[in-house]
Amino acid sequence: MPKGDVEFSNVSYTLASGHVLLRDISLKLKAGTTTALLGRSGSGKTTLLRMVNGLVRPSSGQVLLDSLDIGRSDPVELRRRIGYVIQETGLFPHMTVERNAGLAQELAGRSKAEITSRSSEVLKLVGLDFAEFGERYPWQLSGGQRQRVGLARALANDPEVLLMDEPFGALDPLTRVELQTMFRELLHRVGKTVLVVTHDLDEALYLGDRVVFLDQGQVVADLGREEVLTSENPHVKHYISAVRRGVLV
Repeated sequence: MPKGDVEFSNVSYTLASGHVLLRDISLKLKAGTTTALLGRSGSGKTTLLRMVNGLVRPSSGQVLLDSLDIGRSDPVELRRRIGYVIQETGLFPHMTVERNAGLAQELAGRSKAEITSRSSEVLKLVGLDFAEFGERYPWQLSGGQRQRVGLARALANDPEVLLMDEPFGALDPLTRVELQTMFRELLHRVGKTVLVVTHDLDEALYLGDRVVFLDQGQVVADLGREEVLTSENPHVKHYISAVRRGVLV
């Protein structure tokens, strides 16, 4: 049975000011599927995503990974099961590509030979040749190449779950499309449970098996990819209308 089922059970999150950022969220992410979170800025998408790896703790409710309460899990062990990719990549500028890609393995106490082998493997997965790129530094890479290294690093420990927060948002349109294509093909090979935060409707439809819409901290729609464009849900219709307003007809 594949691992990586994620469940949000009646999750709420209240800021110290008393503002309720998330309200009574209940979602189930089936192992091996990709779920895209859509919603305007401030709707709680990134906060919800960060609850999966314990960076944010819910004020009430539970987040479960394979039926185990994340709040009761050892943070180090938990994060070895979860890869995390952010828009800025978070690469260490003083480390080579090889070292950046292998850092999770290094922290896990793997041998140098194991780290090199795995770094080569995950860089190949994301379309980078180890011999060509391994000794480069992040500043010697394009934005798309840096994002590929960030993805390779997230995959290095072979996590069950992959969290992606606007992973392609800072890239130019052509590079973004190239990475989306690469990533979707990669997902078919590695079979991870993926939660991706995005503002891009087309990206959500291209990558996601399901698309979840958040508004003011609540789930207002949870749809299969093929249901989104024909949905009569007013929140979904409004979102589609807003993002496609400039399309020429």
